[in-house]
Amino acid sequence: MKPRPLIEAVGLAKYFPVRQGLLARNSAVVRAVDGVDLTIARSEVLGLVGESGSGKSTLGRSLMMLDPPTDGQIVFDDTEITPFSDRLLQPYRKRMQMVFQDPFSSLNPRMTVGEILEMPLRFHAAALDKAGRREKAEQALETVGLPGQYLTRYPHEFSGGQRQRIGIARALILEPEFIMADEPVSALDVSVQAQVLNLFARVRQNMNLTMLFVTHDLAVVGHIADRVAVMYLGRIVEIAPTRTLFAQPRHPYTEALMSAIPMPDSGNRRQRIVLKGDIPSPISPPSGCAFRTRCPYAVLECAQARPPLRLVEPGHQSACIRDDLTLVSPLDAVSEASPTWARAI
Repeated sequence: MKPRPLIEAVGLAKYFPVRQGLLARNSAVVRAVDGVDLTIARSEVLGLVGESGSGKSTLGRSLMMLDPPTDGQIVFDDTEITPFSDRLLQPYRKRMQMVFQDPFSSLNPRMTVGEILEMPLRFHAAALDKAGRREKAEQALETVGLPGQYLTRYPHEFSGGQRQRIGIARALILEPEFIMADEPVSALDVSVQAQVLNLFARVRQNMNLTMLFVTHDLAVVGHIADRVAVMYLGRIVEIAPTRTLFAQPRHPYTEALMSAIPMPDSGNRRQRIVLKGDIPSPISPPSGCAFRTRCPYAVLECAQARPPLRLVEPGHQSACIRDDLTLVSPLDAVSEASPTWARAI
């Protein structure tokens, strides 16, 4: 039986007005998210990947109702929360938490770690006294591998990896059901990234979490995600189980992203696909397939109509009309010298 989704987006769109002229009138809109349908099942980790400017973070923030969508619906646990006011959303804030990208700016430098971790409890666990809040904060730190005595220290006393662990502890302290992690390892050193990813995998297993993991690094989602959604210019262009996507990509944009994954194997080098030009402006996206202006396989038909995200095989959807293409998989180059995540897929 297919698991019921914990969170679902239907026709989700987020537009930002562009004001120009002396009277600052709205002359255009930035289509940051442009009609996205997405479901995340309970206990599932969905990886969301794409270039900078593709709308990944905006989609995640819209799902969290931090940036309420311009159009479409968000359904959380069978309840549509899109029209909810801040007061009606308050019970859902406890169930939906976020880990931010920058561990340096996401923590208040004037507050101790204890004060940072106890702040959510003041709003969502008012019955707890001061001793109860301190105990929960110590437990949250221990969950992320930090000792309880760190509660009296300030953020500037920690490394980037430790700060991100504190940010994760803040998200976990309310025991949420859903976490949106917005590129949580991109600001960290490579040696620290693996530690934080292993931490996410462990707490996901122990707490039965549902996650949206936003990143631009396909190697990261190969390590942690059950399914992967590929986003380009505000639209989902491919979505599939992780192993299926890596073994048989069906969209040229996915193939290009995968060609950039470092695979150390001197005996079997892959050709890097370098996309021409920059991602088009979301103010006036190209007609038809938005990727056609950079796609090496584009034909005249690609400009005629926006291709829908359609099922190409069970569990695998793609928004490309070129069913005749045989795209290169990064797993073709996997060997004993390849990274652990690639050999495990």
